Amino acid sequence: MPTVLRNRTYRHLFAAQVVALVGTGLATVALSLLAYSIAGSDASAVLGTALAIKMVAYVTVAPVAGALAGRIPRRTLMVTMDLTRAGVALGLPFVDRVWQVYLLIFLLQAASAAFTPTFQATIPDVLPAEGDYTRALSMSRLAYDLESLFSPALAALLLSALSYGWLFVGTTAGFLASAALVVSAVLPKPGRSPDAEPGAETGRGVETVRGVDTGRDVETGRVAEAGLVRRTGGVYHKASFGTLLFRATPRLRALLALDLAVAAAGAIVFVNTVNVVRDHFHRPAGAVSLALGAYGVGSMLTALLLPRLLARVSDRAVMLPAAFALPGILAVVAAITAAPAGPGSWLALLAAWALVGAAGSAVLTPGGRVVRRSAADPDLPAAFAAQFSLSHGCWLLTYPLAGWLAAGAGLPVTAVVLGAVALAAATAATALWPARDPDTLSHLHTDLPLGHPHLADARPTGGGAWRHGHHYVIDQHHHRWPRLPRPTPDRASG
Repeated sequence: MPTVLRNRTYRHLFAAQVVALVGTGLATVALSLLAYSIAGSDASAVLGTALAIKMVAYVTVAPVAGALAGRIPRRTLMVTMDLTRAGVALGLPFVDRVWQVYLLIFLLQAASAAFTPTFQATIPDVLPAEGDYTRALSMSRLAYDLESLFSPALAALLLSALSYGWLFVGTTAGFLASAALVVSAVLPKPGRSPDAEPGAETGRGVETVRGVDTGRDVETGRVAEAGLVRRTGGVYHKASFGTLLFRATPRLRALLALDLAVAAAGAIVFVNTVNVVRDHFHRPAGAVSLALGAYGVGSMLTALLLPRLLARVSDRAVMLPAAFALPGILAVVAAITAAPAGPGSWLALLAAWALVGAAGSAVLTPGGRVVRRSAADPDLPAAFAAQFSLSHGCWLLTYPLAGWLAAGAGLPVTAVVLGAVALAAATAATALWPARDPDTLSHLHTDLPLGHPHLADARPTGGGAWRHGHHYVIDQHHHRWPRLPRPTPDRASG
């Protein structure tokens, strides 16, 4: 894993991600305590609403940001968003009304919704090799996990001497440091600009057939011709393409269902921890940091183990069992919060939070690999923006459900309902993601003219149809997912 850190650009970007996440982690603890100081026992409802507003910003801003990523220099966009987040975070200590919290959270997270997909889409250009990219995904997940562990511990240390408002100052410092590190990184040009002409340099070896650039990657054999032809359409068209990609690709539809399962369990942790700790277990503010840290420990340990595991088994074989573990964990949480508080139940809660983190990490870490194999290189910004937006749409459902249901019906009922949501989502993902899911698919073309460069290696099948096989993704030449044929001897080689 440390080998990817030898790449100077990735090292600076990774450091930027880490310091920004530490700042965000401090804000998570501070926001929980701010909500509790304003609303008391209704803090779950306030947090649920605030985090739902955060998701509204993600869902509405991320697709537009992905569409603009090819028009605005990525460094400029990321630095501007970091500075915006720093300014907003600096204002949070001074709020004393719930509506002020909601407004500043929207502004803060709108900037994050523009920053994160741009950052995600840059990493494949920095580390084009599949193995390096997989390690980078695990490093990224590990950064989230370390933040979940380190930030609560740092927050607990600071809270022993300072008020929670000072945690927002740490958030501001994290975003400013992130901006400085992005400025210091030399970012590569994307593999293909969204509006590039065919035949332009891609920075990777390509193969030509009959004098036409087919976009076949010489190193990997992956055909990306459809991703290399001219992109047309305005910002709206490009913003909507990522959503169309998810709708048309079976494994991406399954990924969205898995995101819902993680959101159902994660909402319990992020929305209800402050009330569980303060009202059910009657523990001090520092114990909120301890509980959130337990979640981070579970997630971090899983992220460390995943690279070796994913080298042996498929993403599907890891992600689906982890998703099915979440409903069982939430059933345990329901039992813990229904029973009288005690030392044993407190330790059981910490263990449950760690298991939620572990299962969630096992689902989320391979998600970037699934997105990457499902989109042509020039479409990665739109694909990651759509994944960012749609996955946070799941949190938009579960955050207010966790907050409002806990305030009205209690924590045990909340855990049972969200456990049912997680179970339904995991079941849907299993049905949506075919057990046989090869990258190379044989398929027919009936709408391309004779001599089209995409048909260079195709064979006629009669009636104006052509058949060939390659790494299949949805694009302007492939509008729907082909049916997988039953294996036959004559098709085994194609």
